[in-house]
Amino acid sequence: MSLRKLAAALVAGGLLAAGTAQAATTLRITLQLPLKSHLGQNLLLFEKKVEEASGGDIQIEIYPSAQLYKDKEVPQAVSSGAIEMGVASLTRFAGTIPAVDVFYVPFLFDSPELVQAAIAPGSPIRAPLEEKILETGARVLWWQPYGSTILLSKEEPVRGPEDVRDKKVRVFGKTLGKWVEIVGGKPVLTSGSEQFLAYQRGTVDIGMTGMVTIPARKLDQVMDAVTKVPIADIEFVVVINEKVWQGLTEEQRRVLAEAAAAAEKDVRAKIAVMEKEAEDYARSKGMIVHEPTAEELARWREASEPMFAWFAENAGELGRRLVEEARRMREAMGK
Repeated sequence: MSLRKLAAALVAGGLLAAGTAQAATTLRITLQLPLKSHLGQNLLLFEKKVEEASGGDIQIEIYPSAQLYKDKEVPQAVSSGAIEMGVASLTRFAGTIPAVDVFYVPFLFDSPELVQAAIAPGSPIRAPLEEKILETGARVLWWQPYGSTILLSKEEPVRGPEDVRDKKVRVFGKTLGKWVEIVGGKPVLTSGSEQFLAYQRGTVDIGMTGMVTIPARKLDQVMDAVTKVPIADIEFVVVINEKVWQGLTEEQRRVLAEAAAAAEKDVRAKIAVMEKEAEDYARSKGMIVHEPTAEELARWREASEPMFAWFAENAGELGRRLVEEARRMREAMGK
């Protein structure tokens, strides 16, 4: 316990003894990544703002590195009330809400401007997804960007679909798994916390992740090359159990909402810099960083085209509507 938390606890203890105050509300957050990751640092910012603004009335406890739950377990753990809060990749809700994987329709959100428009609070893409997640018993407090997808490989970069053919590829969601199948590979669903060992042991040949994962998980020690193919945008969400949320006072909800908004604004503003720093780290460790040529990107796009029909068929009416919204955004931006 930090000195700040200890002091708050002592003060609270004294007040309780005098019968003049109630015990602080404690909210636990489960995180699959290390605390030093940018998502972990973002949670620390949230913790600081909440505890300061509430005067210690709300205490935040962060459990990083999948100490309590693996990423695939987080949605159920939060919606059931097993834990108050959690951080989960958006795709972890795809089992009940297939439309969340709209961000993994290949090349649909392949620019920072498109991503920003899609994830803006109240946008015609973000708002319906949050409503659907709320129906599961978990309320989205804020979104955390993880950047664009990259492909990791040994020895040489992955230059085109032909290099994926018959290879085992680490994926973190059903839609990305289908994409791997369509371009000729064999998807292997692997949790983020299991990546290092999967690459080290050869359980998979190619990895799919975000650039910022390389320094966070020291993946330079087990993979040699990075290919920057903007297949998809990776988003995480911080959720709170809805019954817990409704059990808070109006003032406590205000504090949490304001801290969440500040945390999202902070991490969104930093993601591009963090991706560049992660890329510089990878280069400094001797990794090859490959920027696909226009001809290579054209081959990736052509091979990925069947994904649009597959998603439209499997993501329901909401998924189809979100793809159309995304296309309207692209047209408005001239993308």
